[in-house]
Parts: sequence; C-alpha cells; structure tokens
Amino acid sequence: MADDKKLTSQQEDFAKWYNEVVLRAELADHSPVRGSMVIRPWGYGIWEHMQSALDAMFKETGHENAYFPLLIPMSFIEREKEHVEGFAPELAVVTQAGGKELEEPYVIRPTSETIIYAMYAKWVQSYRDLPVLMNQWANVVRWEMRTRLFLRTSEFLWQEGHTAHATAEEAEEETRLILGLYRTFMEDWIAMPPMTGLKSESEKFAGAVRSYACEALMKDNKALQAGTSHFLGQNFAKQFELTFQSEDGQEEFAWNTSWGVSTRLIGGLVMTHGDDNGLVIPPRLAPAQVVVIPILRGDDAGPVRDKADEIVSRLKENGVRVRLDARDHLSPGAKFFEWERKGVPFRLEIGPRDLAEGKVALARRLTPEGEKRKAFLPEAQALAELPERLESFQGELLQAAIARREANTVRGVKSLDEMEEAFEDGAGFVFSGWSGDPAVEEAVKERMKATIRLLPDEEFRSDQAPATCVSGAGESVTEAAWARAY
Repeated sequence: MADDKKLTSQQEDFAKWYNEVVLRAELADHSPVRGSMVIRPWGYGIWEHMQSALDAMFKETGHENAYFPLLIPMSFIEREKEHVEGFAPELAVVTQAGGKELEEPYVIRPTSETIIYAMYAKWVQSYRDLPVLMNQWANVVRWEMRTRLFLRTSEFLWQEGHTAHATAEEAEEETRLILGLYRTFMEDWIAMPPMTGLKSESEKFAGAVRSYACEALMKDNKALQAGTSHFLGQNFAKQFELTFQSEDGQEEFAWNTSWGVSTRLIGGLVMTHGDDNGLVIPPRLAPAQVVVIPILRGDDAGPVRDKADEIVSRLKENGVRVRLDARDHLSPGAKFFEWERKGVPFRLEIGPRDLAEGKVALARRLTPEGEKRKAFLPEAQALAELPERLESFQGELLQAAIARREANTVRGVKSLDEMEEAFEDGAGFVFSGWSGDPAVEEAVKERMKATIRLLPDEEFRSDQAPATCVSGAGESVTEAAWARAY
C-alpha cells in the first residue's frame, strides 16, 4: 500500500528514521512474540539473495551444508565454562514438554558449537576424516532485553560455519579465509565496505582463542559488527572429546573454527545506503532491480499496458529482475513514491506519449550530483543499457561508502582528550596506540561510550601509528580502531 507520509530525516533522529524505513519499506514488522520480528517478503527477498551469494562462496571453498537440532542439552552448554558464562544471560530454556517436566532442560539454540562438536566427535576417528567443513542456515534465539529490528532481536536468521582441522595452522588459515570471504561479500554485494581485524580479549567470542571481525561504518558514524570468524583452538574439542589418530599414530584433539553472519546485514544495508526518501538497495541484492510502471489513461491504456508487458518480458530475458506495477487504484505519483521508499534501483515509466515516440522514462533511485534523476531514452537503448547501468550503480554505492568511511575516520590520536574531542566532533572510527591494558578499554567505554572495534589488519593500519598508548601510560603494543557501535 502506498504511504506518502514523509519520513523523519536522518539528521533529525537517525534511530527513528531507521525504524520508519524498516517498517514502511515493508522489510519487517514487530511480532506478537517479545523482541522478535516478522521478516516480510521484501526483506526476505533481500535475505534470499544474500543467502544465495554466500552459499555459493562457501561451496566454492569446499564447505557443505548440514542441519543440527534447535534444542541443545543444558549439560552441553555447561561443559565449556567461558562459553556458558558468555551466553547465560541470553539463554531461553525449555523445562517442560509433552505435559511433563524434562529430566534435563534444553536450551534453544543461541549458537551451535556444543552440539556440532559433540557430533563431530562421533564422526571423526582419523586424520583422514579431517578437515570437516560444514555450514548450517538456521535460526537462533538470544533473549535480548533491548531489541531493534534486524540489528538485535531475540530470534534471528543466520548461517554458522563450524570446522575441524588436524593442526592449529590449518584452523587459523580457515579462520582468515572466511574473514576475507565475508569482506568480499560485503563489498561486492552489499556495497558496505568493512574494515577487518582482530577483536580485543574483552570483545572476543565466548570460548574462542581469537576472534576476527568485519566492522562497517553506518551513516550515523556508528560501527556495526557485520560478521565474525573465530579460531576456537581445542577448547570445544577437549570438552567433547573430539579426537583423531594422527598420521604418526598419536591421539590428538582437533582444532576448531566457527563463523557467522546474520540478518543483521539487512540492517547494515539500510544504514549504509538509505536516505531521507527511504531505502536504497544495491542492485545485486534487490528483489526487483527495475519496476515498470505503465501510465494508463483512457483509450490508450490497452496499448500502453501491452507495451509494458513486452518490456517486462524482454528485461527478464536479459536477466534483469523486474516487477510490473499496473495497479489501477493508485496514481502514478503514489507508485513512484512507494517504490522509491522501497529502494528499487531503477524505475521505468511508459505512457501514451512515450509509446508514440518509441521512448521510455528511466529514473534511477540515486544519481550523482548535478545529473537529472530521470532520462527519456529510446526504448531499445534503455533496455539494452539497463544491465550495465545496474552494475554502475552497484559500484558507485561502494565507492561512496568507502569515501564516507575514510572521511569520518580520525587517525593518530595521542590522548584521551583528543579522542573525546574527535567523537564529540562526529568521528566514526578513531585510531590510536594501545598498550593492551583492558583498563584503558574500560575507561574509554565509561567516558566516551566507545569500544575497540578491532585491532586492524595491516592494510587498514595507519602509516605512522602513535608509539605510546592513548591513555598516556606506557608504550603502544598495537594500533586500535575505536568507535561507538550498535
């Protein structure tokens, strides 16, 4: 249904703008279940394209899909001390079933390391059984107290990969491989360029030895943790007796990794590209890349509608995802407004005059400054050029997001006062030296509501990072990228 009410502007209230876009672009809605959402067809269509692209990338790197149970015995969760402590506040527990009290409670899956490695322990006997490279597409439940559609809900959809290896080196290589794969996906498909790097000890996944992350900058200059890849060492293997006989006949524990991204990526897409008119969807992920709107008037309606049908068929033949909007109860203006809000990359209009002249009107959701949003083109030219125009739009979105991230990154900060000033001035990422002392992290968090998002990979590090810690106490052992975050 068309909705011509103006959105709250991003500058006025970014959080309110975000919620309005998600609801009124029909991505999702609040459900009757506390803290959970209903993903509507338009939002789920975006997720399906994300799934399809990622799934192909996983399979190209040798991973297979499987499925593991939703319910996990409480005793499994409790075996890994750090893991249970990290998730305890978020667990949803089943204590009754079939009208009876259960002998052992079940946890509704918050993540699947425990049950998956218990199964791997049954299947792996020898080094010949390794590596095990599995992924599952699933839902998980984490009982969040403060929720926001897509960004943090009690139930969400994701993929979680879990692997087992014969050596620590292989597991570390896998962890880094997936981190790079996530970055490629985010850049090439979402046009959302993340920085990659290592999480600090206080920010790593519960039960991991090391956690790596993709951190992207949203339009309000807050960071979004968009994906994580964890080197788990042998922590879970030891708890679940995941052992194998090595090539020299010794019994050894396997080395594990886990990694995942979720429907949070849809929220990242909204906040990376949306504007005061609504959603902007990168063409590669758009459920419909083009909407065709015939302008139906009087006696000319029949021929115009026939031509619109023909254009739709020709676009489909060219591999373009297209939607026809021939609803007769809405004005053309109302349709334009609705599809702009829903973020369709291109709108193609055709009316009686266009038909007579052999032309169509082609409007792009966003245009470079100084260019007209609507062009009147010969029909054949417009249809032939659309695939190339879609790719150009995709690339321009990525370049704009990279430029925005770099313009809002402050490097070389040498003191806490300087860091605070940078955040007060609206900085996104702030780079500084860090001694590795968690007390410094806590002090910054308390004073500025900012955290270390990652210890950046080499290509994201500063040319000349400060040699002293931002706290002023001690030498810097690493550079840190700080931000306020979702």
